[in-house]
Amino acid sequence: MEHMTERDVDQELVHRAQNGDKRAFELLVAKYQRRIARLLSRLIRDPAEIEDVTQEAFIKAYRALPSFRGESAFYTWLYRIAINTAKNYLAALGRRPQLSADYEDDEGETLDAAAQIPDYHTPEAELANREIVRTVNEVVESLPDELRTAISLREMDGLSYEDIASVMNCPIGTVRSRIFRAREAISAKLRPLLETVGKDRRW
Repeated sequence: MEHMTERDVDQELVHRAQNGDKRAFELLVAKYQRRIARLLSRLIRDPAEIEDVTQEAFIKAYRALPSFRGESAFYTWLYRIAINTAKNYLAALGRRPQLSADYEDDEGETLDAAAQIPDYHTPEAELANREIVRTVNEVVESLPDELRTAISLREMDGLSYEDIASVMNCPIGTVRSRIFRAREAISAKLRPLLETVGKDRRW
């Protein structure tokens, strides 16, 4: 087992679950529940709704498990189900996905979009950093759903272009285009702020 990759472990658990081992699927739920909830929190703001949609996504995944062939990583397949579940849920309510103003990484740390900017520990620098983070959040929230999902999966979850293409069910070239356009939109808004603090670097 020590030489097995994360994907190998997932594949083994999926295989066991497909053969009726409910405990194996419970282990997959325990492993990915927090990540899926965090993913959905970027589309849905109400905590109770996030919990409900997360649970629904896992139920759908369990029901669809017999059709999973391992052509993509399990979490990629699961992410796709979760995003589609959230979109269907919001569509049924006539609502557009809402991006949470606060991003968190896998360690629970809030995203600091100004991480590339030196922290001089001055009131001016701290104010500039907060303004940059606020601007990034506002720009990302205003992006069309497909651009926002692509940039979130890339920057927040660290998925590869191949995995994002699988999650979003589109060609890799389309993923690259969406991420490029999202970054350009962010860069256009950030450039004046970065110049103010002596930096002209893309986010």
